[in-house]
Amino acid sequence: MTDQTIRYEVSRRGFPLRQEALGLLTIALVGAFGYFAFPDDLAFLTRLISITFLVLSLDLVTGYCGVATLGQAALFGVSAYAVGNACIAGVTNPLLLLAIGAFTGSVMGLISGALITRFHGLPQLVLSIAIGQLVSSLANKLSSWTGGSDGLSGITPGKIFGVFAFDMYSRTSYVFSLVTLAIVMVLLLRFVRSPFGLLCRGIKDDSLRALMIGASAYPRLVIMYGVSGIVAGIGGALMAINTGVVGLDSVSFERSAEALVMLVLGGAGTLWGALAGAVIFQIFEHIVSAANPFHWMTLVGLLLILIVIFAPRGLGHGVASLWSSLSQRRRGS
Repeated sequence: MTDQTIRYEVSRRGFPLRQEALGLLTIALVGAFGYFAFPDDLAFLTRLISITFLVLSLDLVTGYCGVATLGQAALFGVSAYAVGNACIAGVTNPLLLLAIGAFTGSVMGLISGALITRFHGLPQLVLSIAIGQLVSSLANKLSSWTGGSDGLSGITPGKIFGVFAFDMYSRTSYVFSLVTLAIVMVLLLRFVRSPFGLLCRGIKDDSLRALMIGASAYPRLVIMYGVSGIVAGIGGALMAINTGVVGLDSVSFERSAEALVMLVLGGAGTLWGALAGAVIFQIFEHIVSAANPFHWMTLVGLLLILIVIFAPRGLGHGVASLWSSLSQRRRGS
């Protein structure tokens, strides 16, 4: 498939605005339900949204491009630290802080992508882990910028548009994060269906064929890593803005591994699957850890085993396959 063919296919089909509108409506309804049904858990739901950005960013490079990485938290955490330091230095406008997070994430993404995408397979995975561990170690050493093991605190953002202040009940934080998620989700849905997004998916499916038609994989993967960094950076910025603290856990290997688990749970290569996986896993983890603080990891492990056995491509693909089968049966009857 050539670049011209991809452009033709996209222009012929257009962008399904109905799907995007339905997605916005779904996010709004689920968000409203969470706001009114769980007013005492808004801090948790706000954190959930921040981590969801990390999972979406991972889906862009792993699900859509086939890049094996376990260092995605480096993009997320460095952006959070950058936003925290900027806020402490006097930049308190939440929208400007989001921009700082997105810019920092894009720079980290381009640097990481330039290194990681030069390799394939196991070397690629090991290099991503090495970059993540390097960033984590530097975050611990540079305590004057990161707070070290105590974390970076004292992050106090200003009012949104000079009107909406961040309150202790996380109402403003939740709405701010939810609106940001809805906007970014629509932009990403358009992006992955663009000629560039389709070409990246083609590179994942058959990189040799893409090279034969003149589509060099390396620069496109680096660019996708940069876009992934923007998404992760926004998530890191929201984490810093909403919690007021950035800790070493934001750049840890565990954070990257957990994000990958969420992606596998929801289904790689589909943004809605990544979103669903992040939400389901974090809610399940929250409920189970509160009910059984000593053995909750065992229950999480059992859940993942069941998902891999019965829905190896993730819940998103599993639901889509089930819906397709039911539709075919209805047509047959």
